[in-house]
Amino acid sequence: MHRTPGLDTLRAIAIVWVMLFHSYLVGGLGDGFGKLEASGWMGVDLFFVLSGYLIGTQVLSALKTTGTLDARDFYLRRAVRILPAFLVVLALYACVPAWRETSGMQPLWQFPTFTFNLLFDNPDNYAFSHVWSLCVEEHFYLVFPWLAWLLTRRPSLRAGTIVGVALVLGGILLRAWLWSDRMGPALDTDSRPGLVYLHNLYYPTWSRLDGLVAGVALAACAVHRPAWMAWLHRRAGRVLVLSFVLLCVCLGLFDEARMQFWPCVVGFPLLALTMAGFVVAFSGPTFLARLRLPGARWLAAVSYSLYLSHKGMAHLTQGLLGDSLAEHPLLRFVIFAAATLLGGALLHDMVERPCLRWRDRYRLRAPPRGHAVG
Repeated sequence: MHRTPGLDTLRAIAIVWVMLFHSYLVGGLGDGFGKLEASGWMGVDLFFVLSGYLIGTQVLSALKTTGTLDARDFYLRRAVRILPAFLVVLALYACVPAWRETSGMQPLWQFPTFTFNLLFDNPDNYAFSHVWSLCVEEHFYLVFPWLAWLLTRRPSLRAGTIVGVALVLGGILLRAWLWSDRMGPALDTDSRPGLVYLHNLYYPTWSRLDGLVAGVALAACAVHRPAWMAWLHRRAGRVLVLSFVLLCVCLGLFDEARMQFWPCVVGFPLLALTMAGFVVAFSGPTFLARLRLPGARWLAAVSYSLYLSHKGMAHLTQGLLGDSLAEHPLLRFVIFAAATLLGGALLHDMVERPCLRWRDRYRLRAPPRGHAVG
């Protein structure tokens, strides 16, 4: 499959950033790296934009070329891509208590049904909590192809724009109401407002569509308005600078105030716009798109396995280290990073890659154009 080095770089940055965020499980990098670690959750939003762009390109290209949606092919490819590694890690969480970052877990059925992000209700059941973003992705896979098929039966720029704007504005209004009705009062009266934040504003799919919508919008430009995408690519340098400026704004907006009104209501669409700018800058016929950083392609290839396994490996590392090396946080972090990369590599090589090879060997059709999505 065709791969764009620039998008591999972004995927590598996203997974490393997320792993930095969760390095608190082993004490983090130490003094001086607090902002870098604390902002690592933004890597998930970069993943959302990438997913919207890549899956959007695949689906919209097929619809443009054939006029039909091969649902069997799409969902079978997604199932082989997602489920084997996920089920292995879920089995570890269910059967190996030492793997869990907390002793408690939500009911097991919430994980294979991908409803964890809608039903999480107990901060003591935090094990495998990062699966919330996979739940959002799965809901996107379930709905988007059919919505795209419906909208392209009679292709209309106006209809697509209305749907995209409605999703973004609807999310803003919904989060404003949820904050006023639940989050605001919880900040004043609840001793654990973080649960209210996660349950109502951070985890639910309907609150986190901005990145996926931004990615799909870029895909729609690439497929149906290539001149527009070419115009953006010709200005990739300026787009990159603007994205860095917007990232600084986002860092300031969310700094120590993630649960306040404005970050909750407008922060997510602003962050989605920021990440969409990076995707523009690192895709297409640009210098950044051809940039090959050492290790980026490998990290991109194993990013899904790293995503699934990194918190479990972090907890195992913390259990083995205990309080040793407490005065050497950088060394502890290096051990955590090595263990995490090893765990992700094993999962990828033993489970994920063989399943993908089986998928391709039995000629499950590849996307008709665009970048690799599986």
